[in-house]
Amino acid sequence: MKYNFDEIIERKNTACIKWDFSKEFIGADDVLPMWVADMDFRVPDCVSRAIKARSEHEIFGYSARPESYYNSIIGWLHRRHNWKIEKDWIIFSPGIVPAINLAVLSLTKPAEEIIVQPPVYFPFFSAVKQHDRKLVYNPLKLEHGRLSMDFTDLEKAVTSKTRMIVISNPHNPGGSAWTKSELSRLAQICLDRNILILSDEIHSDLVFEPCIHTVTATLSPEIAERTITMIAPSKTFNLAGFSTSSVIISDPDIRKTFLKTIEGLHLSQGNIFGAVASEAAYTNGEEWLGQMLLYVMENIDYIGEFLKKKIPGIRLIKPEATYLVWLDFRGLKMTTDEIKDLLMNKAHLGLVDGRMFGPGGDGFQRMNVASPRSMIIEAMERLEKAVNERI
Repeated sequence: MKYNFDEIIERKNTACIKWDFSKEFIGADDVLPMWVADMDFRVPDCVSRAIKARSEHEIFGYSARPESYYNSIIGWLHRRHNWKIEKDWIIFSPGIVPAINLAVLSLTKPAEEIIVQPPVYFPFFSAVKQHDRKLVYNPLKLEHGRLSMDFTDLEKAVTSKTRMIVISNPHNPGGSAWTKSELSRLAQICLDRNILILSDEIHSDLVFEPCIHTVTATLSPEIAERTITMIAPSKTFNLAGFSTSSVIISDPDIRKTFLKTIEGLHLSQGNIFGAVASEAAYTNGEEWLGQMLLYVMENIDYIGEFLKKKIPGIRLIKPEATYLVWLDFRGLKMTTDEIKDLLMNKAHLGLVDGRMFGPGGDGFQRMNVASPRSMIIEAMERLEKAVNERI
């Protein structure tokens, strides 16, 4: 490989949430942190070079995103996902979570219903509840080692007050890369009931072969008109610290409504380095991405084999996408609080408690595996030792 993903890079004392603020966020600072969804890998060389070149100018005043910034996004989506979009459809957001909240505020009213599909990325819940909308669950089903959608339940969940569904495509934390068939069935229900689809596709570039990513908005022109798509280079290229994301809306009326909110709150400016990093990554980052995905897939395979051989009470829900793994601890016959104690105080591992992801998360833990292999090995050995000492 051209890139060395085995390299251990010291991240402590860099104001890094994952390594410097574990105590504040998960309650312990003596853990191997595998919770926050960023990578312990260097960014692509093209990104580092672009940032260094811009920093040498030494004036960082007000700036706007150049044409090349938009062209890099347009080109990436066309090359990687066969999605042809127009510049006018792209709206800057300082992040995916802000974009979800902005969409809720812009396109729904208080007391209206918004559906989410737990277990799912937990900021979905607060984006609904904190703005006085009604949160409605359409729980996913764990079938044959994969989280899948329950369409019968979805149809029952829809009422005359339902205005929006928020989906994670691909799914976080379960790693399902929703198929064209699954998305089409969901979208048809939404079309029939006049429901907006808010599609969080931040993990869209992190899909493992032979699976592919289907952009929800590409299913049909009619579905595109009812879909708000959110993407970012942050997960793909480890650029979360630049707070640079895109909301893509083809329907002019929906776009106008969304723009009114984000511009009214003066959130559309962005920052110099976020634009520079994004453009560089989308323009020249494909080789790095390909090698990173192969490395992460090997990490996942290692974990799966390790658990089968040495800790059969813990089962890996093998992801089709993302660098996050959903671990089923229920075979250990422990309560969730006992699992948390085992991880934090015995194994000294920092994972994410499955309960945070809503219904269906009890007994599960989410683990970030975008780390050097030696860290993955250490984590598994710590876990094995803690489980064995419990018996």
